[in-house]
Amino acid sequence: MAETHVLFVEDDDVIREATQLALERDGFAVTAMPDGLSGLEAFRADRPDIALLDVMVPGLDGVSLCRRIRDESTVPVIMLSARADSIDVVLGLEAGADDYVTKPFDGAVLVARIRAVLRRFGHASGGRPGGAAESEPVGGVLVFGDLEVDTEGMEVRKGGAHVALTPTEMRLLLEFSSAPGTVLSRDKLLERVWDYGWGGDTRVVDVHVQRLRTKIGQDRIETVRGFGYKLKP
Repeated sequence: MAETHVLFVEDDDVIREATQLALERDGFAVTAMPDGLSGLEAFRADRPDIALLDVMVPGLDGVSLCRRIRDESTVPVIMLSARADSIDVVLGLEAGADDYVTKPFDGAVLVARIRAVLRRFGHASGGRPGGAAESEPVGGVLVFGDLEVDTEGMEVRKGGAHVALTPTEMRLLLEFSSAPGTVLSRDKLLERVWDYGWGGDTRVVDVHVQRLRTKIGQDRIETVRGFGYKLKP
């Protein structure tokens, strides 16, 4: 089996070298770059399996680099931020990142988060997470008004037009569409979509729900204050 290729963009020499060694010991192939522009060039040249981007890197900051990558690819992106309460976390998620890790981080935690992201991306291309929909129409296409979710072909159409979703957005929509009208808490979504068995930052859920709304319709996913979200049948 081929090694998983990680693009790692970090300007701190000590962190970059130590993290690269730790990832390589765990069996990853790592391309490490010190700034955003060289990171973008490496991404385009090598097409890695996953990108780890520090928010504060010179030349092209991590958030801008994430946007450039997302314009060209649905490859999973994890942002690295030194401040858990920083607006940079939200900006990174809004730019298209799938998850984030706060620095300083434990190497084992980073590896676990990378593997969790890769697992759900593999699932997104091979089947739907969670359980089957309560009523599965012929052909695996679920219909909610003008929204069609093809659970077998992993495609979404709105008003007949194709809607481009990232794998994380697709998994989130599949969770909602598997139980339309049922309220799903943020913690439950973190567990099912992000593979967080220990809980996590619910901002990840909130930002992804908002991104999904912009693509399938702002009124399609309803906020139930104090409880979570539900897909309108």
